[in-house]
Amino acid sequence: MVHAAYPEAFEASGPAGATETKGGEDMSEPVVAQKAPYSEDIERGKRYAWCRCGLSGRQPYCDGSHNATEFTPVILEAEESKTVFFCGCKRTGNQPYCDGSHNSL
Repeated sequence: MVHAAYPEAFEASGPAGATETKGGEDMSEPVVAQKAPYSEDIERGKRYAWCRCGLSGRQPYCDGSHNATEFTPVILEAEESKTVFFCGCKRTGNQPYCDGSHNSL
């Protein structure tokens, strides 16, 4: 299923980093959304906002939940239509794509 990026994701600003959520939880590390990649079909020319904080209820896409943190989404403009594997653990070294980091969690 192809998901369009959520407009509120593009309003994010600030560095990707650490802070606390509204509830006071430490956000020095992103939340592990799942220990596996998300297989998604993306369409050429469309923009997608990959959730970097792990708090989104619309994984792997941003829903603005990062607003209580200093994390910001990774914006991707698809250069071609294809299936990609977005990172679910948020620990990848190749954002927003899975690099197998979940295997060491």
